[in-house]
Amino acid sequence: MALSSRLFSKSNKLVYASQVFLQKEHAIPVRHFAKGSAPPSLKEMVSSPMLKSIFVELKNKFETAMGVLKKEKITIDPDDPAAVSQYANVMKTVRQKANLLSESQSIKGIIEMETQDIPDARTYLLTLQEIRIKDGLTDDLGAEAMMMEALDKVEKELKKPLLRDDKKGMDLLLAEFDKINQKLGIRKEDLPKLEDQLELKMAKAQLEELKKEALEAMETQSKREEFKGEEKADVKSLDVRNFI
Repeated sequence: MALSSRLFSKSNKLVYASQVFLQKEHAIPVRHFAKGSAPPSLKEMVSSPMLKSIFVELKNKFETAMGVLKKEKITIDPDDPAAVSQYANVMKTVRQKANLLSESQSIKGIIEMETQDIPDARTYLLTLQEIRIKDGLTDDLGAEAMMMEALDKVEKELKKPLLRDDKKGMDLLLAEFDKINQKLGIRKEDLPKLEDQLELKMAKAQLEELKKEALEAMETQSKREEFKGEEKADVKSLDVRNFI
């Protein structure tokens, strides 16, 4: 059963993600093994207290999430706003109790990891575009093209490629991004509301996936001899808790 989906359709989120993470000082460093050191053996990894702690934490998160899902009624009806809202609230409760990342937090984490070693702004923006496409996200407002135009303008003014550690150049670029925000009608104070809209879109996409899987499962079952002639159930009547 699929209980997650990577849906991120508003380009205004991409604009703000760019402004926050384009600057190197916001990137979270990743620990690497030293070149001359040997990687740990499987036995050492399994016996590692840190690794055991990670497994225990994941187990607890999983059990907490399943505990919530077994109690909450989910109606598989992506066309019903009430059902979508209820599902979104259930998944929000799961994240809060299991201390899981929200979709926007996950996206920010991906951006941090995949762009932390990129020295120049242009490669960063191209990488951001690759991340969006790979995750099936859309740029409905055309923000990416505006951002690249802003970068072209700044680099033309600087007469050189813009590096992320060039404070003066980065300030110029971020000022251009502010103009883009104004043009698109995006305000930082609107982000909580946009976050809620994102969660509802995610919930609808997840319910659509659940509905598709349920219909496919019933279709497969109907072809079996012992179920021939039986009427298929309405997916809206299914209780997901019975299948967990």
